[in-house]
This record gives sequence, C-alpha cells and structure tokens, in this order.
Amino acid sequence: MTNFVLVHGSYQGGWIWQRVAQRLRARGHTVFTPTLEGCAERRESLRPGIDTTTMGDEIAGLLFYEDLRDVVLVGTSSGGMVACRAAERMRDRIKHLVLVDALALFPGEKSRDIVNRTAPPPYGIAWAPARDDAAKSLFPDLDPTTLEWVLDRYTPHPVGTSMTPVRLHDFWNQSWNATVIWCRQAENPGEAHQRRACAKLKAKWLELDTGHYPMLTTPDELTAMLVEAG
Repeated sequence: MTNFVLVHGSYQGGWIWQRVAQRLRARGHTVFTPTLEGCAERRESLRPGIDTTTMGDEIAGLLFYEDLRDVVLVGTSSGGMVACRAAERMRDRIKHLVLVDALALFPGEKSRDIVNRTAPPPYGIAWAPARDDAAKSLFPDLDPTTLEWVLDRYTPHPVGTSMTPVRLHDFWNQSWNATVIWCRQAENPGEAHQRRACAKLKAKWLELDTGHYPMLTTPDELTAMLVEAG
C-alpha cells in the first residue's frame, strides 16, 4: 500500500481532503492530511513570516518524523508550492509528485503574479474574502450542502503565501515522477501555468472537467488518478 500526503491550499485546512482521504483509506492506503501553520484548527498559531517555504518545511518535517518513504505527495492550489518545497528537501522519500490544479512557481515568482484576482492585494498577516464573496468567487460550483459545509470551515490564509516570492534551490533542475491535473472549469491558476509546469517536469498530464476543488466535486475520479500515481 502507498503513503499519501495531501497538502491543502489557501483558505483551507486538512479537512478539504476528507472525501478523498476516506476513499484512499478504504483501499488500504496510509493517508496524511496535515493542516498547515496558521490555517483552520491551527489558526491560533498564525504569526508573521509564514509562507510557502515555511509550510513546505513543515511537510518535510512530517515526512522525516513519521519516517515516510515512497510517498505520493499531492499539492493543490497554493499547496502546490508547499509540496514542491517539501519534495526538494526530502527528495529520497518522494515516489511521485502530483499537482492538482496547483501553483508551480519558478524562483522569484509569487502567487499574486499568477492568480487572476480583481480584489486588491491582501493586507495584514492573514486574509480571506467575506462569506458571501467566498461563496460566489471561490466556491461557485459546489452543491448547496457542500457549500455550507465549506463556508463553515474556510479561514483566513497567511498572506505570505501569495505575496512572498517562492524560494526553491534546485527543485526545477531535478528529475521527478510527476503528474499535473488540470481542472478545466477553474479560472486560476489556469491551463497555461499548469502546462508550463508539466513541460518543465516532463510530467503526465491529466484533466478533470470540474472547478478548482475536485476533492469536493469529483472525489471518485480524483482518487482514481491518485491511486494510479501510487
């Protein structure tokens, strides 16, 4: 069986992966869905200086202290950069890297350069859109029951993840077993960005005909893709 580590994105916590994690565990796999510093149930740990680098170091620590090997490391949305950082630090523990409608930035780029938002840049230590705005702009394709469940759980996200340039040393110069999954109905981060990552990684390209949260809208299909990667 496979060790899966599923990394969430902005305004989320490990809870976003619940449906996929249940399906993977039912097949006998070991699954970790960590909530990153400053997010969801860990929002009391919010502090200045949190960004995709510090979050990536957290995931690298998880892999080390749990002594996980042959890991399928999965990142979605801004969690793509967290996964890239962790993979770079724990190269010998990674079996397969999967980017699910994820940001995959080159050194010096920041998420705000890629993500197309009409809202002004976030301010303070953490930020999230108001509940009504989130329903319309972040989660427009969720069914009513899932939407209420999500809106009860989404939280402000550390602004450093979008406003601080990424810090990767040799990730893009290494060879990886990788898969890029593009969600056709998602505006961000967009097909061109993910095609760029796929080409650079020489990765397998897969598509889902859904929005930015396939772990909520198409969990069966996404689970099957992750199992194939494992």
